[in-house]
Amino acid sequence: MAIPTNIKNLLSGNVVEWARIEFKETWDAAASLKTICAFANDLDNWGGGYIVIGIEEKDGRPIYPLLGVPKDKLDRYQKEIYEKCKLIRPSYTPIIGVESYEDKQFIVIWCPGGDNRPYSSPKTMGKENKERIHYIRKSSNTVKPTDDEEKDLFNLANRVPFDDRINHNAEISELNITIIQSYLKEINSSLYEKSKTGDFIEVCQDMNIVSTLPEYIKPKNVGLMFFSIDPEKFFPYAQIDVVQFPEGLGGNDIIEKTFKGPLHQQLRDALQYIQNVIITEKVEKHPDRAEADRFFNYPYAAVEEALSNAVYHRAYDERESIEVRVENDRIEIVSFPGPDRSVTIEGLKNYRVSNRRYRNRRIGDFLKELHLTEGRNTGFKKIIDALEANGSPKPEFETDEDRSYFITRLFIHEKFRDDFNEKLKRSQKGAEKEPKKGAEKEPKKGAEKELKKNRKGAEKEPKKGIEKEPKKGAEKELKKNRKGAGKEPKKGTEKRSQNGAERKQVILRLLSDDPTLTQSRLMVLMNLTRKQVQKYMNELREEGFLIREGTNRNGRWIVKMKKQ
Repeated sequence: MAIPTNIKNLLSGNVVEWARIEFKETWDAAASLKTICAFANDLDNWGGGYIVIGIEEKDGRPIYPLLGVPKDKLDRYQKEIYEKCKLIRPSYTPIIGVESYEDKQFIVIWCPGGDNRPYSSPKTMGKENKERIHYIRKSSNTVKPTDDEEKDLFNLANRVPFDDRINHNAEISELNITIIQSYLKEINSSLYEKSKTGDFIEVCQDMNIVSTLPEYIKPKNVGLMFFSIDPEKFFPYAQIDVVQFPEGLGGNDIIEKTFKGPLHQQLRDALQYIQNVIITEKVEKHPDRAEADRFFNYPYAAVEEALSNAVYHRAYDERESIEVRVENDRIEIVSFPGPDRSVTIEGLKNYRVSNRRYRNRRIGDFLKELHLTEGRNTGFKKIIDALEANGSPKPEFETDEDRSYFITRLFIHEKFRDDFNEKLKRSQKGAEKEPKKGAEKEPKKGAEKELKKNRKGAEKEPKKGIEKEPKKGAEKELKKNRKGAGKEPKKGTEKRSQNGAERKQVILRLLSDDPTLTQSRLMVLMNLTRKQVQKYMNELREEGFLIREGTNRNGRWIVKMKKQ
């Protein structure tokens, strides 16, 4: 089995973080076996790590010129590594390869997170030693775990991350060799040549995207996400929705574009679309100097990092897409669920984030190889730096106490906001001069039919003066809202209560037509925020009109005409 990356990437530290690499001048079983054990335990779901033999190090960085491993020691070192790894319990064997670089040979030991955690290794290499320790990694160090950390490690024993699990409903034929070869060629992997002539299953095993049991070859989820033509077949709503609201959230005009396919391809396609359609540049010339000021409404680097992080950290076992909501003054990137609880709400407000545990360790590895995302805990800094360099306002990062969602909010550059405000003032001025003809009159029969048609699927704000008869299910709610208002209700009260009741009726109608609709789709169909959709749905459930059946991923909504 071959190493999935190349030694040049390991030496750069740009693809695999330094904390996941150890450089050793020679093979030392006493020290290196503990590190192999720690990487296999992978307490924080980083994706394991690498040991590179033949390189001197200082403060975790390689020292040049590189030493290399003498050719007469290559075989001996490899045999000894395999032999000593037999001391790890339960059984664990890392992937060992010989890599050439600058006319020298190096031994690379790849230690992916194991499927049978927790692992232990002897405390010493002495024959009399009987003590075993479940070593873990803390930053760049291999250490003995505390009692709480050891408890966490045992709790993780039966929790293989979703992206690294075997998909029992898929076949090996779902993996596309063309997509695999394109990926291997792009990252300059030594597996590319093997993929053209070697056994397909063996290549997939080398990439760790299929199970290793010879009698039961099945793809892993991460393999289907990146290397199948249609990942949505196995992961519903594994897509990116870019939704534009040119007239604002209350406007009639909505432009929606959906991107599907292998994760890295849909990410690149969505970013290309945003760059071509949404991001614009402004050049501001000055009479007193030759250089002009150039800035963008949104810096591409910030959007790229925010969307890549959403693809990296979202949950693929939930039926929710990633939403990119483009309003007049901001871009919101919404993904589900929220971050690990090690990320605090206060920390998000102050831009101080240190995520301890990662949801998708394998997805992160592939995205880093393709240079589509950065290392651990560097994404926020890249976003903030890009916005600062462009002169844009600071971003906002939002989640709730339940960590049910995560929003990255990027605000438009103030020069572009000024343009929009001026345009809005002109529009309002024109509206004041020429009020809408017949706005206070009762709508004609044909107009009423057209109005209902426009409201289908996306409930709009009722026109001024149009008094619509409330629907049957909303009558009680209207009476409740009007109770105590007297003969002369306050201005706007009747309009608001009617609007809320009507929206709930629209939700019931949509869910009757399609019981699998998610809150995300309702937000788009009705031009509402997530909080509004959640509020109306919670009220409908409390009133007995709406019942949830099944799980969040595979469940459905049941609409009841009468309260239960």
